[in-house]
Amino acid sequence: MYVTSTNIAKPQTIIFRGKKVTTGIYKTPTIQPIYLGKSDVKDDEVTDRRYHGGEFKACYLFSENHYDYWKNLYPHLDWNWGMFGENLTINGLDETKLHIGDIYKIGKALVQITQPREPCYKLGVKFSSQKVVKQFLNHGFPGTYVRVLEEGFVKSGDAMSLIESAQNSLTIHQFYNLLFSKDKNQEHLALAVINEALPLRKREKLQAFII
Repeated sequence: MYVTSTNIAKPQTIIFRGKKVTTGIYKTPTIQPIYLGKSDVKDDEVTDRRYHGGEFKACYLFSENHYDYWKNLYPHLDWNWGMFGENLTINGLDETKLHIGDIYKIGKALVQITQPREPCYKLGVKFSSQKVVKQFLNHGFPGTYVRVLEEGFVKSGDAMSLIESAQNSLTIHQFYNLLFSKDKNQEHLALAVINEALPLRKREKLQAFII
């Protein structure tokens, strides 16, 4: 795997249901390396810190390999890297092979896989259709957030190399299905609630589904 593009955003105002909302989803490719910090990417817009940024969502990665699928669905859009609000567009990123807790080296930074992206209405505004939110859920390949264990610069072309594999862990794909399935897999729930690479609040919510 390697970095296809590094992306950051300046704050933009959108209108949703008659209200003005500031967002950082409109990311565009950068020429210079970006700096992955412990709580966010330096110089990147993180408006609503209830749902973005912080220890377990310091940086968002999305796969270059999924772009063609979405381009076919939305050919009229002005496509560029960063379209899904990701800081890092990664070639070869596969959610069925990324395990929560895996540790990777990307450029000068050391990161840990934490949790999938859960889409909201802002993606719908950007795609000019709220249908994309459900489509994103159904597709099952949401990219991943990471925790930054060691801060550092990342640039296009940098490798994303596995340093340490998590043991007895779910993949991002499995965990994403677990979050949104009505009949939750009990074995997967048991693994999720003890995984400290997930935020405590999310684990506590999942605990309620254990029979």
